[in-house]
Amino acid sequence: MTRVALYARYSSDNQRDASIEDQLRQCRERAAREGWTVAETYSDRAISGASLIRSGIQSLLTDAQAGRFDLVLSEALDRISRDQEDVAGVFKRLRFAGVSIVTLSEGEINELHVGLKGTMNALFLKDLALKTHRGIRGRVEAGKIGGGNAYGYRVVHQLDARGAPIRGEREIIAAQAEIVRRIFREYVAGKGPQRIAADLNRDGIASPTGKRWNDATIRGNRIVGSGILNCELYIGVIRWNRQKKLKNPDTGRFAYRLNPESEWIRSKAPALRIVPQELWDAAKARQDALTALYQKQIDSSRAATRTMMAKNGGLNATHRPRTLLSGLVLCGCCGGTYARRGQDRFACTNHVLGNGCDNARTIARTALEARVLAGLRKRMMTPDMAAEAMRAYAEETNRLNRERRQTEDATRCELAETIKAMAEIVRVIEQGGWHRTLSARLTELETKQDSLTARLSDAPQDTLDIHPGIAETYRRRIERLTAALSHPDDAVEAADALREIIDRVVVTPSETRGSYSITLQGELGTILDWIDRTGRPGYKPTPDAASCRLSASVKTRA
Repeated sequence: MTRVALYARYSSDNQRDASIEDQLRQCRERAAREGWTVAETYSDRAISGASLIRSGIQSLLTDAQAGRFDLVLSEALDRISRDQEDVAGVFKRLRFAGVSIVTLSEGEINELHVGLKGTMNALFLKDLALKTHRGIRGRVEAGKIGGGNAYGYRVVHQLDARGAPIRGEREIIAAQAEIVRRIFREYVAGKGPQRIAADLNRDGIASPTGKRWNDATIRGNRIVGSGILNCELYIGVIRWNRQKKLKNPDTGRFAYRLNPESEWIRSKAPALRIVPQELWDAAKARQDALTALYQKQIDSSRAATRTMMAKNGGLNATHRPRTLLSGLVLCGCCGGTYARRGQDRFACTNHVLGNGCDNARTIARTALEARVLAGLRKRMMTPDMAAEAMRAYAEETNRLNRERRQTEDATRCELAETIKAMAEIVRVIEQGGWHRTLSARLTELETKQDSLTARLSDAPQDTLDIHPGIAETYRRRIERLTAALSHPDDAVEAADALREIIDRVVVTPSETRGSYSITLQGELGTILDWIDRTGRPGYKPTPDAASCRLSASVKTRA
């Protein structure tokens, strides 16, 4: 019997969430008419079809490779994807897995459908983008906002004579407008964006996101016009089409590219002015002065970025150089990150930005690194502690493995008995002994068989049993690692390896000035994986193991 997987998707806000159920209902009716068995259903709600980075379609492709179904049924090919490359990719992957695609609109999909429908869908997306862009441009040239909303304004909801919504209307929020003017006045008076953000947070003023202020919200990027200090709407000028948004085909994330200034659209909206012209000009003059003061540092940073991009094609090109512990150090008072600040010292970023932390203590980077390395040698690798931790972890891991194996064996026995009982009933029916009770029992056993089979396929995989001598291996590896950190030739790789086994370093100031409580934390599972990999020939540490925890540098000057 043909096993079929159903897939449904909708992307537009104009569609109802029930659209998924409508699509699946029609697919089930088609499957019933064809005599197909619905094995799985997959869906993606409110997600564009211009990318394959969708949980539903990814699960479908994974299960297809596992052989869970023989056919994919959907409403139309554009439900699976609207991108030419993605449509072809899905078709090739499913065909390799021996899975066909059938849609209610086109029937069974072949290479001709992939070529023609893929082209039509791509043209549809391009045409839709052009029409949307043209409509927004007309709105901006008429003196209305093209999209989004700036701090200090609220969207005005009103209807025209035909009852259609009038878009692009804004009005000033007086309280927020005063905050905008305060930011400009304090900046012109010499206060930096960090101090301004910290003062706003201490005064309990909500940021544009409703949370706490940070310096980036105020400073922004002058080139693209982001940030409070660069928003031209505050002087009654609507500026649109400064940049275009492109989706990365590999990650699905959006990237922005600056358009030539000749393509920017500006229109006047004097009723929306918040900042007086002389205050705006003074802020721009201070920005110019700071740019000139730090031009050498700016040029050096840009040159380093260009060099890095030329070296590795842009991968991680904008990552700042990090120290041994960058991104791993946390504040024991608020749980926020510690970052380098000033004279090569670490400080709590929440305190620096006025985010409610009273921990004003800083710690020298060299002292912190020395304490961490000493803790590794004297605490995390002591024979008694390592042996006890590893022994307990090994016993628990091995116990869970035994339980999983026993459960899986019992399930396999039960499945074998079920299949045997089904075969016996089929044999009786084939010999002319059909009875309604036998038919009902056969249906019941088939349901049980499906349940047991699914349970076996979804069973978690065994973790490898832990060898009792792992503690001594761990001690020797830590000794070699800490020794390598002191050798220039090996220090870089050793530092990356160290970041693989330390999950976080928690720094808590003590009552005595200059003293701290420093706690190293690491996951035993991660440490065991590191021990296993370091024992293999050609081992190289993961160069960016803690990239998801990297914190931004906190500047004290500009």
